[in-house]
Amino acid sequence: MKLLAIDCAANLCAACVYDAGAGIELGRQALDLGKGHAEHLMAVIETALKASGIDYRGLGAVAVSIGPGSFTGLRVGVSTARGLALALKIPAIGVTTLEALAAEAADAFPGRPVLAALDAGREELHAALFDKALVLTYGPAVATLSEAAAMAVKATAVLAGTAAPQIAAAAGPTFDIGPVAATADIATYARLSAAKGPGERPKPLYLRGADAKPQAGFILPRQDQPKGHGPERQGQSPRKRGSGEKGS
Repeated sequence: MKLLAIDCAANLCAACVYDAGAGIELGRQALDLGKGHAEHLMAVIETALKASGIDYRGLGAVAVSIGPGSFTGLRVGVSTARGLALALKIPAIGVTTLEALAAEAADAFPGRPVLAALDAGREELHAALFDKALVLTYGPAVATLSEAAAMAVKATAVLAGTAAPQIAAAAGPTFDIGPVAATADIATYARLSAAKGPGERPKPLYLRGADAKPQAGFILPRQDQPKGHGPERQGQSPRKRGSGEKGS
């Protein structure tokens, strides 16, 4: 089976085509954008397909990174994956950024538990703990630095993700550290999704709401209107009908 994997969870806008049967990558494209995934993702996919020599009709599944990550990037990636899957009548498979980072750490330090964690701001981390067989034992969840450090010590875990250096510094002992990144290599998502197979339709993994919220001071209170009357401007009385105006 040929599988298309896409990742917009962080700064990268990436896609690759992966041969699940042979276990090899056939072609890829990745742009370091920061923002603007929606404008570039389809072109990135087209480039990866061209490099692989595969067209859309040759795909058997679409894989996508579902987060935690960029609020907007996740929405772009997941909606694109689901749209392609629907149009091509193939499954869409979601892989979290934390399990992908943990898989890369496990490749470097086999047979060890892995704590993957991303700096989420506000003195919080997005974290997940995996055992020696990479089975999820905690999370993905929001955790404090002290909570993550305690988990790392208890499990004697390899650390991965952008928060790995913080956890290592807080935990005290010297810890092995895998990839210190916000997302994994695109081929890792492809490999994990091929092993996982079809399941529930992917959806973005938001461990907390978006940072951008309306300011309460700018929300106008709702003014209920009597039935049969239209809205009136605040502070103005209803306009009286003149003798020449028609009633409704």
